[in-house]
Amino acid sequence: MTSAVSLLVIDDNPASVELLSTALAQPGLEILTASNPEEGLNLFRNRRPQVVLTDLVMPQMSGMEVLERIVEIDPATDVILMSAHYSTESAVEAVKKGASDYLNKPISIDPLRERITRLVEEVRKRQRALQLEDELRTTSEFEGIVGRSPLMWEMFWRTRRVAPHYRALLITGETGTGKDLIARALHRLSPVASGKYVVLNCSAVVETLFESELFGHVRGSFTGATHNKPGLFEHAHGGTLFLDEIGDMPLATQAKLLRVLQNQEVQRVGALSARKVDVRVIAATNHDLRTAVAEKRFREDLYYRLSMVEIQAPRLAERKEDLPLLQLHFIARFATQYGKHVRGLTHRAQIRLSRHSWPGNVRELENVIGHAVMMTASDTVDAHDLPPYLHAPSEEPEKAAVAAAPNGGTLAEMQRQYILQVLRETGGVISSAATRLGVPRTTLNAMMRKLGISRNDL
Repeated sequence: MTSAVSLLVIDDNPASVELLSTALAQPGLEILTASNPEEGLNLFRNRRPQVVLTDLVMPQMSGMEVLERIVEIDPATDVILMSAHYSTESAVEAVKKGASDYLNKPISIDPLRERITRLVEEVRKRQRALQLEDELRTTSEFEGIVGRSPLMWEMFWRTRRVAPHYRALLITGETGTGKDLIARALHRLSPVASGKYVVLNCSAVVETLFESELFGHVRGSFTGATHNKPGLFEHAHGGTLFLDEIGDMPLATQAKLLRVLQNQEVQRVGALSARKVDVRVIAATNHDLRTAVAEKRFREDLYYRLSMVEIQAPRLAERKEDLPLLQLHFIARFATQYGKHVRGLTHRAQIRLSRHSWPGNVRELENVIGHAVMMTASDTVDAHDLPPYLHAPSEEPEKAAVAAAPNGGTLAEMQRQYILQVLRETGGVISSAATRLGVPRTTLNAMMRKLGISRNDL
């Protein structure tokens, strides 16, 4: 069921307001009226009508200024200007500023009624499209992964087929493609879903501690080993061990990992006997392991053991038809997180995002949408709400992205910088900053605690 459609008429002439209200009345259309620009803008902020009909020449504020203020709040609004002093120059200026139409007074009622009827129907079509997109988003999720492109359906199918049977499995794909989400889906769909799901990021472990982390150690086996310690394999017994970025694992550890996969038993560092384990292993990498094997950086026998079952996570650039679904998914998530009512993106923002090459894949899109939802003062994300690097010339978006955030491109870091900026601009007054950000004060306090922002940072 679509929402009601509203039309706001702003005119300082009461007779004109009454005439237009009567002439444009139709079933399912709510008509709001205002006799001055300030009253009209307040009505617009509170009621958010989809269509606005405003006079051009009014006291205190011109219709052109009203147009600018409305477009700033919600660029998706259809605004029609009316003027008894029509000129080509002002008509062109109005269209450039976002007006849907520019009409000459006295208004011909029949053509205006037809024009409004078409706009109302377009609004209803957009509402229906948003509802369908929302339904499509909910039906296009697979274990928390969003997608409906052929590549994603193929990946979902493979994941569902192999989940009950794999003992060791390899997930490949570029950084930010969601390899960790696939691993979690495999675990949830496997017979050991009730067991533990243990994660090790191989790129974050010191080489000398790798074997101790994976297999454990006994007291006295090396300097600092003051007690017996089980490794992650023992900890994950009866469940799943996810080895992220396995391409960064040292060769010596790779050899011992292969023995564990073959024998399903581990031997703690310094121990004389092995222990049986029942663990399913999922490995993931953004490296080309075939090249690593050829360059003797990865063991060939381990590669073939892992790649007996391989799932590839596609790049976002290969499945751009999923972009609208992913945008809605992240908008819904961050709107809930920030306590804001954000319903979608303007066409300008959608076009800007569709033209980007997404070198950071879905993770980059998540950061971009999170930033935009925080920045927007409207219920719609517009192009100016996107991170600055997406405003750069389209021929070199990757360089612009790197220049904008070489070491600090995470969503949390962008959030921290923006909140600090707003707090400094409002003199550190939490209530004023919360109003500027469009979030409740309690939400802003929680975000400040999460991001480690204190008075000393202001």
